[in-house]
Amino acid sequence: MKRLGALMLLVYVLLFAWANVPAPAVADTTTVYKCVAANGSVIYQGTPCAHGQREQTMQLQDDGPVSSPLPTPVDDTPRMATTPPPAPAKPPSMPPAPMYRCIRATDNKPYVSSNGNPQPYYAPLAMTGIVPTPIGQNYGGRVSPNAAMIASHYTLMQDTCQPMTPQDTCTTLRDEYDENEKKLSRTFKSDQPPLLQRESELLAQLQQC
Repeated sequence: MKRLGALMLLVYVLLFAWANVPAPAVADTTTVYKCVAANGSVIYQGTPCAHGQREQTMQLQDDGPVSSPLPTPVDDTPRMATTPPPAPAKPPSMPPAPMYRCIRATDNKPYVSSNGNPQPYYAPLAMTGIVPTPIGQNYGGRVSPNAAMIASHYTLMQDTCQPMTPQDTCTTLRDEYDENEKKLSRTFKSDQPPLLQRESELLAQLQQC
């Protein structure tokens, strides 16, 4: 009887444990056979009872391990650091159109020009300092100078120019733009068209500075 009590206790413990185990996602069932012999002894087994024994069956869930999804393999291969593609290079900005600082041959006054090789021109000798007095005074002011007299007192002159650096060019353009704006603010509307035209030209040149 002690053996029978121990077996029953074991069965109840197993049943209690199986009842509290969460049902697996996919579970199989196991048949338990309760065999009662002629002498009244009870045996629990997994196979049918022997001939002559009373048999009862019970379906129990199999508490074997339930297959779970395989874990995602960890890629331990060292990864090369990805370098982002270089940003497209900006097209180089074009320098402003070349400008030249020139010296007027007749009076040595400086001026700025977009032409570094100005055309030569004829100027009276009196304007160059070669002849210190005007033509009329050479003749006492009594005779009006004629074409021959004027031709004999003219000489061919040419201004000299030096190229400006882009920085100097931009500075000069800004100064000229400021001066043009001052004139616009002080000029009647009817006189503004040439100043407005010059303003547009200067703005276009300053886009390259």
